[in-house]
Amino acid sequence: MPFPSQCKYIIIGAGIHGLSTAYHLARELKQRGRGSGEDILVIDKTGIGAGASGIACGVIRNNYYQAAMQALMAHSVALWEEDAEAYGYHPVGYMQISPESMHADIVEIYERQKEIGYTSVLIEGEKDCLEYMRKNVFEDWQAKQITSILHEKKGGYAHNARSVYRLADKAEAEGVRILTGIAVTGFRIDHGSVSSVETSGGRIACDYVVIGPGPWIKDFWEMLGLPSRIDVRGLDGKVHKNLRMWTYWCLQEGTLGLDPSFGMNNEGEMPPVIHVDSDAPLVSSEDGSMITDKTWGIYYKPDFSFKGIQGGTTPYLVDKDDVAVDPYGIDSPEFISGPEFAHVWTSALAHCQKRYEDKYRQYKDEPSGGLGAFSPDNFPIFDAMKPNAYVIADSSHGYKMIGVGQLVAREVLGEEQELLRPFRFSRYETGDLLPESHSPFPWS
Repeated sequence: MPFPSQCKYIIIGAGIHGLSTAYHLARELKQRGRGSGEDILVIDKTGIGAGASGIACGVIRNNYYQAAMQALMAHSVALWEEDAEAYGYHPVGYMQISPESMHADIVEIYERQKEIGYTSVLIEGEKDCLEYMRKNVFEDWQAKQITSILHEKKGGYAHNARSVYRLADKAEAEGVRILTGIAVTGFRIDHGSVSSVETSGGRIACDYVVIGPGPWIKDFWEMLGLPSRIDVRGLDGKVHKNLRMWTYWCLQEGTLGLDPSFGMNNEGEMPPVIHVDSDAPLVSSEDGSMITDKTWGIYYKPDFSFKGIQGGTTPYLVDKDDVAVDPYGIDSPEFISGPEFAHVWTSALAHCQKRYEDKYRQYKDEPSGGLGAFSPDNFPIFDAMKPNAYVIADSSHGYKMIGVGQLVAREVLGEEQELLRPFRFSRYETGDLLPESHSPFPWS
């Protein structure tokens, strides 16, 4: 097909958000008698799932301290369930295992899950938590100083490539065109609105553009002429001046090269995804030395697509203004998980389960991890930043939020979505920020 000179709707980014938006927008146009998928063009500079969606560990959870995030994730989990097999979605559940410092937060999360009908079980007290884990999940469980467990019966994880390609297939079946290998270089803005998208293949005129670029959000933010630093009013009313609009964290993940069956539960079945936050001292499983006496966190799961036990730890802040996002993911010479991560993560696995005490030698010494671009409060921005330019800036919460595309599609067509209202850019000026939890992870 020839390179297009115009298209009514242009969607930038062929990851989870861009493809979900394209598919749902095509359906909404058809249902409303306002067009079809042939009015939509998806552009990606590399390929389908080539960014953060393609390297995501795939965890899907409702465990958020923020009511707005819980409601949004409940919506997304429902969409994962609609086409679970095709998406490669495994609804094994999710467990948030926490120390006393997070106990009150977990109780709040549990109470809201009951209100919205999201099935979960809360276990409280160190003795009961240990008994629950050994009886119902892993008989070799040994993590110390755990006083609450939130066992979500929904959620789990999905195969990242499979789900993204399934969305691409659905979009193309609706008539959407996906154009890869074409980089966006800028926007032509007339009278405050985007009139065309400048690309490496030429200019494409459009009526509306949706931008879902993942960790490349800073580049597109600048192309739209939006500020690199802003003032943020906190929940206490205090104004924090001149903060970076986008901050990068290095996401640390890896895989133990064991047969995934090694990580199965007491019944020999796939366990829930395990997330542990702990303030117990973490010592090395290699030599018994102290790693940290501060709060730490890990998550892990047996995963046949990763061919082992896959998971990660808390990310670290990349504290500089100019961050090289490209080359991205495992191709990065700088932002990949290294020996320090492997030491911490395998030691934390051994802290949690006896079976991992001598398995640090099985760590796969291969590139993994990637960069995440975070907003000033570490939560997403879903908003029209120009009259006809909608920004999906997921703040590294992206892959699990498969339902955001459906909601954005409706907003593009003029139907404001209540689930997206808490994520407007204006919250930084008004102080309507999402509350922070006591988790060591910046996205919780």
